Amino acid sequence: MPTIRLFAGAREAAGTDRDTVDGDTVGAVLDVAVQRYGAGFEAILGSCRVWVNGEPAERDDPVADADEVAVLPPVSGG
Repeated sequence: MPTIRLFAGAREAAGTDRDTVDGDTVGAVLDVAVQRYGAGFEAILGSCRVWVNGEPAERDDPVADADEVAVLPPVSGG
């Protein structure tokens, strides 16, 4: 199963920084994550960038068992 890595607000909303989630596309992985982590995670997911193995990804991109799906909320600084 692909590994999902969660950062910042996504990590806080999910209550974990890493998990394995079944799915054969980025969208399928994210849908399972929403079911697992609930409405708070779903709310923050809309503003997040998603990467697979260090490359920007779209919902319909395929993923394999060895892939890492990273969910990165926007970062602010100053």
